[in-house]
Amino acid sequence: MGFKKIVLFNHKGGVSKTLTTFNIAWMIALQGKRVLLVDCDPQCNLSALILGDYFEDYYMNDETKNANVKDGLKVAFESRPEPIRAIKCYQVERNTNLFLLPGHMDLSEYEPSLSLAMNNNNSMTALQNLPGALNRLISLCADENDIDYVFIDINPGLSAINQITFTLADRFIVPTNPDPFSLMALKTLLKVLPRWKSWADSTRPLLVDASYPLPTAEMKFLGEVSQRFNRRNNKPTASYSLMINDIKRFINGEFADKLRTYGMICPAEEYHLAEIPDFGAMLQKSNLLGIPVYCLPDNELPGGATFVNTTAKRDEIKEMFLDISNKIMRSFDE
Repeated sequence: MGFKKIVLFNHKGGVSKTLTTFNIAWMIALQGKRVLLVDCDPQCNLSALILGDYFEDYYMNDETKNANVKDGLKVAFESRPEPIRAIKCYQVERNTNLFLLPGHMDLSEYEPSLSLAMNNNNSMTALQNLPGALNRLISLCADENDIDYVFIDINPGLSAINQITFTLADRFIVPTNPDPFSLMALKTLLKVLPRWKSWADSTRPLLVDASYPLPTAEMKFLGEVSQRFNRRNNKPTASYSLMINDIKRFINGEFADKLRTYGMICPAEEYHLAEIPDFGAMLQKSNLLGIPVYCLPDNELPGGATFVNTTAKRDEIKEMFLDISNKIMRSFDE
C-alpha cells in the first residue's frame, strides 16, 4: 500500500474545508497522480460537488446506490460473516486521475457503535473490528484503482468517526477563516489532536489480531490555510489582515511548538500555507461545471471591464493550489 492519506480538518464549520479538499486533490491529479476522494461527511457536499446533476440518481440507481462509504462498511458494523470488499469508485470524467468514494447521509448511524468500540478496550470480538474498518475499505478501494494519494473529507465536529479518520492520516492541514472563532478552534485542536494520537498509539497494539487492525499513520501537521475573505487592492481588508496575522503567529508559534513535542509536525520554516481569497462570482460557475475555479476557461469568465481582473484572480488561485499540492507531495520525500 504505497498511497498516502491526507485530511483537511477543523471542527469549526464554514471554513471551506470540502471545497479546498476538492481543489487540492484535483490539482494533484492534474499532475499525473491518481487521487481518491473519500466523503466521510454525512452532508455529502463533496459527493454532490463531484456527481453534480447525477447526484440524486446515483443513490437511486440499482447499479450504484450501494457504492458508498456507509454500505461499504455495512458488513463490519452489522457483524455479517463476510469481509469488507472494495466498491466501484466513481471516476471523474473531466479529470480521469480523480476518483470518488461517495458519502452517505446515514453514515452517522455508525457513530454509537464506533464510539463504544473505541472506549471499551475492545474486549468484544465484534467491536474490535470497527476502529480499523474504514481504513480497510479505503485501502481496498485505493489498491483497486492504483491510487497515489487519498483525501478524506470529514464534517466539523469532534465525533468518533472524525477521530478515527484523523488517526488514519499521514498529513493534516487546518483550514481557517480570518475571524476570532478560528483562533478559538485552533486552541481546542491543540488539546484534542495530541489526545487522539495518544489514543491511536495505545490502542493499535490491542487490535493487532483484529480482522481490521488500526494502521500506523504519521498524523503530521503540514500547515494552515486562511481563506474566505474579501480583498481591496489585492490585499485582505484591514480587519481580515489583522486576524490573519494573529492566526499566523499562533500557528507558527504555540501551535507548531506543541505539536512538535508529540512528533506531529512536518519540518518547515513556515506553517501558514496560503491566503486564499473568496472566489466571488467564479464559484457558482465552477460548481455548475463541476470543476475548480482555476480550471474555468476564459469563455466562462465574465466579460467586459472585469475580465482582466477575474482572469488574474483565477490564475493567482491556480498558483496557490499548485503550491499547496507541491508542498504536500514534497513532504513525503523529506
